Amino acid sequence: MSSDRPILLVEDNPDDEALTLRAFAKNRIANPVVVARDGVEAIEYLFGTGRHASRDLTQMPAVILLDLKLPRIDGLEVLRRIRADLRTALLPVVVLTTSREQQDIQDAYRLGANSYIRKPVDFERFIHTVGQLGMYWLSLNEPADPPVAP
Repeated sequence: MSSDRPILLVEDNPDDEALTLRAFAKNRIANPVVVARDGVEAIEYLFGTGRHASRDLTQMPAVILLDLKLPRIDGLEVLRRIRADLRTALLPVVVLTTSREQQDIQDAYRLGANSYIRKPVDFERFIHTVGQLGMYWLSLNEPADPPVAP
């Protein structure tokens, strides 16, 4: 599976970040991966502000993997901002988190998450899950064209 469109991984836990990157490699997911380690960094990347002010905004992520429990701005607020802006409203967002709280699941879907996946604890299951996720979102899914600015 390969594309030049990046995957935006929004993850504050270095162990989970390393595990996800290793799972991408094991599943031959060759898309470049941009890692945002908190909600502010994710927003800055998506909207080309802060340290990402010079980023080419025509190159949006193929998929956003979003943890919920993030410092500075939590994942639900990141999702709310993604869906509120025309430039990012149609981007696929997969919540990838350890949270099993029913309220988090409901809030994520209410705010427009495309999918909600609990991170498996077992490494082999995690690799399989990431492989399935990559196969679907990077190979099978037909993304919407970004909206044309008025």
